Amino acid sequence: MAALIIDLVPVLNDNYVHLLHEPDSGETAAVDPAVAGPVLDAVEQRGWRLTHVLVTHHHHDHTGGIPEVKRATGCTVIGNRNDARRIPGLDVGVVDGDSVRLGDQEARVFDTPGHTVGHIAYWFKDSKALFCGDTLFSIGCGRLFEGSPAQMWRALSTLRDLPADTRVYCAHEYTQSNIRFALSVDPDNAALKARAEDVEGLRATRRPSVPSVLGDEIAANPFLRADDPALADRLGLAGADPVTVLADIRGRKDRF
Repeated sequence: MAALIIDLVPVLNDNYVHLLHEPDSGETAAVDPAVAGPVLDAVEQRGWRLTHVLVTHHHHDHTGGIPEVKRATGCTVIGNRNDARRIPGLDVGVVDGDSVRLGDQEARVFDTPGHTVGHIAYWFKDSKALFCGDTLFSIGCGRLFEGSPAQMWRALSTLRDLPADTRVYCAHEYTQSNIRFALSVDPDNAALKARAEDVEGLRATRRPSVPSVLGDEIAANPFLRADDPALADRLGLAGADPVTVLADIRGRKDRF
């Protein structure tokens, strides 16, 4: 079984649309096509045929290109069944625990509310690839527009339990700003300082900081460490539960 070929298509100011190509079947998916033109151009340049769209959540900077992409390709749009009214062109509704196939590759669907109440993520185990939209960022997490800190902590905890070598394909190039914030709350974290150096080199040459590796995120991302007593103590929250710590960190980030 061949692993997915995964390409990043930069769009808008800081979005990434991920293209997933399963070489044996020729099937290709776009994850969260914010706009159509660059996605269709990228597929054509690679000689691929777009067959699927995978949607993590309804925000326009993740779904705006779906109608045009669907008209141009006839692709199948897959997203959260419980948020169907907010996802344009939805063909197949999925929920937590469902599977999505792309050729011989299979993704497990995770319910990951917090950023929005209808957010989901897709994990392709055999390709070691997680497409998590705006739930988990490199050294960050999504702003809580609709969900609660408790929902976000459950979602992040679920993703944190995946294998450490999982590559994390988030939807935005936010890593440098996330690192600046993370260092303000966790300045002595050696893994975080190492990640800061790596990302500085990548961005200096206009290379993406995405994907990251889940094991590195677990070590350096403060939002994944809300149950770490040392971090809670540093924030003046010794003995607090992880949801309280996460809410505090998210509030600090919103004001940063």
